[in-house]
Amino acid sequence: MEIDEKKVATIFKAFCDENRIRILQQLLNGEKCACVLLDNLQITQPTLSHHMKILCDANIVTSHKEGKWTHYSISRSGGIYAIECLKTLMDTSASNNV
Repeated sequence: MEIDEKKVATIFKAFCDENRIRILQQLLNGEKCACVLLDNLQITQPTLSHHMKILCDANIVTSHKEGKWTHYSISRSGGIYAIECLKTLMDTSASNNV
């Protein structure tokens, strides 16, 4: 697998915050409205928006609007890509590793 360093850094940045991990844990049970996420976190709406932008930019989470609310869910394909990136980076048997 060819690694796009900038894309991989964006993905792993998404996992480097406790609030984003809490958000992902909530989304494990399925799609959630931003209002539900806010009710379960001790953060403000602008802070939630910041975290969701990072998760969405990394393709770890997807979103769609319903009226005035945004609904979020885990991106299965984004998660699979993140796992494959980590496997590639940690593959000590690869012939191109020094």
